Amino acid sequence: MQFEWIQIPYALLTLFIILNYGLLLNAFVAKIGARVGRRIGIPIYQNYIDLIKNYGLRSSITHGVMFYLAPVFRLTGGVGLILFVPTIYGSVMFSNFSFAGDLILALYFIFFGTLGMALGAAESGHPHAAIGVSRGLSQVTMAELPLALAVFSIALQYNTLSVTEIVAAQQGGVLNWTLFTNPLAVTAAMLSFLGSVMRPPFDVVLAPQEIPIGPPTEYHSSYLALMQTNRVIYPVAKMVIFMNLFFGGADNWPVFFLKIFLIYMFAVFIGVVFPRFRVEQSIRWFLIWAVPIGILAVLVV
Repeated sequence: MQFEWIQIPYALLTLFIILNYGLLLNAFVAKIGARVGRRIGIPIYQNYIDLIKNYGLRSSITHGVMFYLAPVFRLTGGVGLILFVPTIYGSVMFSNFSFAGDLILALYFIFFGTLGMALGAAESGHPHAAIGVSRGLSQVTMAELPLALAVFSIALQYNTLSVTEIVAAQQGGVLNWTLFTNPLAVTAAMLSFLGSVMRPPFDVVLAPQEIPIGPPTEYHSSYLALMQTNRVIYPVAKMVIFMNLFFGGADNWPVFFLKIFLIYMFAVFIGVVFPRFRVEQSIRWFLIWAVPIGILAVLVV
């Protein structure tokens, strides 16, 4: 990779677009969930108000250095993921800092934030922190395993670890997408996606309706704002990876917005329909269904 200073403002512009799209997308999804429950839901602009308010607050409470570095680690995972993979295929402006082998770096960034939050929770002093860390890491690790197998499969298929080259190999028509050339890998990856975004039925680690503890209440002020920012950026950044690897990428922003929306709606609709799994149930589910499909995808290739 040859670093060019001119890419910095374009990368920041990409980050700004992703941030705003993520804020609007989360608000829209919250609206869908509210309508399903026969409620009105939050205003579309509510996420902006919450973010600005929390960034303006300060805290005098101390729990240790690692406790406050955890949101930074979390945000680094999301920002790094979006900055080191191409957003718009064929665009010099929005190729970001992608390079040959960036697919491996993307996999590291996907898990980076989770490890940071585990370290932060361990230093919080909460008696249930160790239980939350073990449950969260167990489920996330098992959810990421099918994705790793799917990525290994398509790396063998396209004989490259460059996200740009994988997108280039899918050009020329819809039937060239990995969705049709390697459906087993896409199936394993999309099942992994359900668990990694921690939406129902795989959100028992967060359990936002039942447990009044955890990161949203243990963290506050600007630290909570950092987590909220990552909660907006990280899902979209991960969906950019999925779009590039499995659904032909995007050569303009309208196509980008449409594909990201459809990928996210897949997880949203599954979450509305199915009840929540316990942690051991979700781990068993990934072992029985997602992991074997990922192994089969590698064997077929």
